[in-house]
Amino acid sequence: MTKIALVTGGSRGLGKDMALSLAKKGIDVILTYYTNKAEADKVANEIIALKQKAVALPFDVSNLSSFDSFLGKISEVLTKNWGQDRFDFLVNNAGVGATLPIPQVTEEVFDNLLNIHFKSVYFLTQKSLPIMNDNGGVIFISSGTTRFCVPGYSVYSSLKGAVEVFSKYVAKEFGARGIRSNVVAPGAIETDFNNAAIRNNPQMKGFLASQTALGRVGNADDIGSVVAFLCTEDAKWINGQRIEASGGMFL
Repeated sequence: MTKIALVTGGSRGLGKDMALSLAKKGIDVILTYYTNKAEADKVANEIIALKQKAVALPFDVSNLSSFDSFLGKISEVLTKNWGQDRFDFLVNNAGVGATLPIPQVTEEVFDNLLNIHFKSVYFLTQKSLPIMNDNGGVIFISSGTTRFCVPGYSVYSSLKGAVEVFSKYVAKEFGARGIRSNVVAPGAIETDFNNAAIRNNPQMKGFLASQTALGRVGNADDIGSVVAFLCTEDAKWINGQRIEASGGMFL
């Protein structure tokens, strides 16, 4: 039976490549988007062109009160498109960038990042697990900055650190169902994330490349393939792990 993955923030950047990489592994995809329906539908059509099923749904991860209705929509989509009421993999990818030195962090900014990067991840995972098939998996997207420090990332990285700890608890508490839980932690990636901070700053890009063992910054397809691998039988014995995909940054 074909597996189904739910990828949050799958309309662009890393999430888009995750969705396409999953399809290339023969996995159907439900992807979410925040505002850009056209881009999300384009990704869904690319997946369909790869002979896999795909559906794009709107979803605001910062609005926790919408989670029950969103998962109700997921159940409807599963029944309508797949004739079943469960999916197999949850990829917690959606997020926003923010470079803020500690003195500039306000409580409002902190709470918004907390909701997006940890609280939403925690409760979407909690609410999704009852409608996930046994022997599936949860993938959490973290950051290389939980290992090395980048000025301005104190909030973002602290929340990603919380996600990494939570992932281990998911692995421990749901292992009896055969559900694996792992973290993928990208290094510096050239996408539009955080206002395309790397792409728009050649000096920064050059420095980060010089500090990476493989001599370049990453691309989206350096991450999507790792996520897709973790959703295959080849990764059936990988559980409770943090996998850094950074090309060897700051070794």
